[in-house]
Formats: sequence, C-alpha cells, structure tokens
Amino acid sequence: MDLTNDTNDSEWSTYVDQSYDGKSDHDQDLFIERDGVLFAGTHLILDCWGAKNLTDITHIEKALRDAVEVTGSTLLHIHLHHFTPNGGVSGVAVLAESHISIHTWPERDYAALDIFMCGDTEPKKAITVFEEAFEVEEIKVIEHQRGVVESTVENRNRKQ
Repeated sequence: MDLTNDTNDSEWSTYVDQSYDGKSDHDQDLFIERDGVLFAGTHLILDCWGAKNLTDITHIEKALRDAVEVTGSTLLHIHLHHFTPNGGVSGVAVLAESHISIHTWPERDYAALDIFMCGDTEPKKAITVFEEAFEVEEIKVIEHQRGVVESTVENRNRKQ
C-alpha cells in the first residue's frame, strides 16, 4: 500500500491511500441482513474500567491486531499516538470494513474503545480480546446497528 503524505497548510499530516483503483470494491455491497433487518454494520462502544497496560503502545497494537484477526476483518492501517506526560494512547485500526479506535486514560485505569464493522465480520469477538489484553475489571458494552434500511420481512410482505 502506497501511503503518501499530503502536505497542506495545517500542522497535521494527512495520509492518502494511493493504491485505490476506483473499482475494486465498486460492486461490493457490505450491508448485512441479520434477524430480518438490513443494515450497514454493528457499532460497539466499550467502556473498560480497572484496565491495565494502557501506556504500552506495543501491547495496544498487538491487541488491535488480535481483534482484527478474530473478527475476520481486513486491516488497512494502524495509527497510534502516545501522549505525555500521562502516557495515554489514542489510535485507530482502519479496516476495509470500517474501524476500531482506542483512547486510554491510564491515570483513571480506563479505556474507551469503538468498534464499527460492516460486511461478513464478527465484531463482538473483539470484546473478549480487549477484556483479556487490558485485564479489565468492569466493562460496559453498548451495541447499535448503523444504517438500518428496513426490516427485510416488512419489505418482503410489501412486495407480495
């Protein structure tokens, strides 16, 4: 993958994936149907309390890679940033199917994770990966179906 640093007037770097050919994913519809509902994907919000290993950027990267593997998603890029002086980390694993992001507050033993995946993936499998990787004492998970089109059962009934 050819990532080119697109310089602009901002002090922040922007990276553009120049390898996209404009047609490789064109005809692929990654909306999914589950339990009679057609939607874009599953969005999980994780609040992890009593968490450990929140300043170890190598450990965090491994946890992200492990989550990508168990969910059956496709990793495009990982970017992590280490903050000082508290050592917190913010980052994202950019996926072909969307993303996993993490933000840590080691001074609070807290990590916030955001997992959004479309297509034929299993995002809920990432929960166990993060619970184990960060030795979480308490976790709160919120699940949301993004881009709900309609109930496919209702749609079928309308067409009859």
